[in-house]
Amino acid sequence: MNLVRLSIMILFSISLLLTACSSQEQKESLTSNEKQQTNDVSDMNWHVPSFQAVDQNGQSFGLPQMKGKVWLADFIFTRCPNICPPMTANMSRVQKELKNQKLDVSIVSFSADPVYDQPEILKKFATKYSADLSNWSFLTGYSLTDVQKIVQTAFKGTITQQPGPSKEMPLLVNHPSQFYLIDGQGKVRKFYDGLRPNPKQIAQDIQELTQ
Repeated sequence: MNLVRLSIMILFSISLLLTACSSQEQKESLTSNEKQQTNDVSDMNWHVPSFQAVDQNGQSFGLPQMKGKVWLADFIFTRCPNICPPMTANMSRVQKELKNQKLDVSIVSFSADPVYDQPEILKKFATKYSADLSNWSFLTGYSLTDVQKIVQTAFKGTITQQPGPSKEMPLLVNHPSQFYLIDGQGKVRKFYDGLRPNPKQIAQDIQELTQ
């Protein structure tokens, strides 16, 4: 592995460690310029593995449905006490920007709490953030082990769960806070800070990918 690829891996790993659904203050591991320079992971050959899930309507959903499509992915859960609400609101902003630029891009949000996040709960959550569900799917219907495999294999991240501090906050889940850009062959191309995304930059990257 050359020094450039090693540097990208190290910086990406740091960003994962410093962003999680917990009560700890979120920290910035990289400057904006550094993130922009190192968010391209095309040469890492990260690929999304095959998976089976159901969406917010209870319909079967799997990787074959994304074949040939450019898509964005993230990981959230509806009982998240802090980062998932702004991540989902930010993804909604990205979706609006993509529609404004007439870019045909699907969005997939994987639940990191699949036992609790049943389809009707995910649908209610999506509606709260004005998600256009015509091309944005909220997924569940798999095991925790299954989604951990997706995160590890495709995005080199982790998902861990632990009991929360109160009845109002029963579960804490550490999971990636990035948005991921994936091409029609299931290859991960870029990642973005889900807490501070630049919708216009994401749209530009998608335009370049689809040219």
